[in-house]
Amino acid sequence: MASVVTPGMSPAMAQPTPAAKHSSAALAKRLQATMAGLDFGDLVDTAPPGSAQARALAAQPESESGRPPNAPALNAAAATTIHQQPQVDVSVIELDKKGRPVSSGTVLMSPQYKDGVVVPVDKNLRTTAVRYRLWDNDQWDANNGQGTTDTVPGRDNAPIDYMEPYPASIVKLMVGFGILQLVDKGTITLDETYAYTPTKPSDRCEGATTRTIGEYFDRMITISDNGATCSLIKVMHEHGGVDWLNQQFQDLGLDMLQLKGTDPANGDWSPQVTMSSLDTAKLLMLINGVSGKAWTAPNGKPVTSAILSKSSREYFRKELGDQGWNNVLSTTNYCGYTYPTQGMPQRISSRWIGPDGTVTVNDDPTDGKYQYPVKPCQDAAQVTFAHKTGLTAVAAGDAGIVHSLPGKKKRDYIIVAFSNLGWRYKDTNRPNPGVQPAVNRTEKFAKLGRTIDQYEAQR
Repeated sequence: MASVVTPGMSPAMAQPTPAAKHSSAALAKRLQATMAGLDFGDLVDTAPPGSAQARALAAQPESESGRPPNAPALNAAAATTIHQQPQVDVSVIELDKKGRPVSSGTVLMSPQYKDGVVVPVDKNLRTTAVRYRLWDNDQWDANNGQGTTDTVPGRDNAPIDYMEPYPASIVKLMVGFGILQLVDKGTITLDETYAYTPTKPSDRCEGATTRTIGEYFDRMITISDNGATCSLIKVMHEHGGVDWLNQQFQDLGLDMLQLKGTDPANGDWSPQVTMSSLDTAKLLMLINGVSGKAWTAPNGKPVTSAILSKSSREYFRKELGDQGWNNVLSTTNYCGYTYPTQGMPQRISSRWIGPDGTVTVNDDPTDGKYQYPVKPCQDAAQVTFAHKTGLTAVAAGDAGIVHSLPGKKKRDYIIVAFSNLGWRYKDTNRPNPGVQPAVNRTEKFAKLGRTIDQYEAQR
């Protein structure tokens, strides 16, 4: 089988693997080699620890969708090489034609695991081998990337100690899952109107609004609207849905899915929310749909996709497929640009493509307006990617479901990536904003998405 080498790929990343050798061990090995070959340590920190820029950044309200307009200007002269290996957590679950898992791989990268460490999982795609710690940016900067607060109890003797990156707006997958369960119960409907009336101000949440539940849901998923997310979390609180959802995640064995620290007064959330790539991938597997049992829960009960109705799963997948921010593992929005590199060959939703063929997301003139027509990349696309991205100054990730387009090499898989590589960090080869619109995350994730998709196309 011939290797396919594209710009930015190391020889290790391009090595072919015959389909017959696809297994969890082979997938994990390929994922680890890919991540090591991307050299995540070759990045520039625009707000290095102890700098005036770092202090100015710390004083800003947290942003979940991108670099806020009032963020401090990042002086290139103050930037330095990132001082240690970043935290990167990636999982891939390969699916059969009925949505059942056939193999998986999870790799964690940190200052302690510079080349990445493979996470062992059992037959239920569950691990007890990781002592997950709550994200703390100060601890990452000053404590060699090591956290001190456990997020899952009883893991003191686990062989892998890992501070999980903050999931940023990917938390909206948990919110969406909870809302659609309330819909399935008949507690709420997508068509009903909800008047969001917060009783406490929040930098992240907007003021009073009135929309249908479905409109809030759509804005939360497709354009990552924080205000819509706050509204839906408030809806969940009003129906006892937040505590119930957190308990359900634990009952399902999804230990790291924790929507904690939310405020019933306005629906705001806190840094206490946690997700891991593995548990997020398993949640997406349920949303995608599994024939029969997906896995067995800790209480011995089978977990199936019936946890959401078929109509709710279809609605959720459609919303994820309409994602506007295709700029992390996939970069179709940047079609025609010399940077960032091409990621996963995704065909994006036509919803954001204007009469001139270019993409504009939510009429955002800063981060949402792209310059070149995307038709060449749409025509060359090979997969759909129903996904959710996340971005803050110190978090960047992407999580979604991949299926091949008709007539293209068959692949069905889920891929999730979390990291602390938010817009504070940039590639050494990133053009100046005056050359082309600013790119607010590293292109290494695009290379990761492309490489893994090429591997999956061989299966």
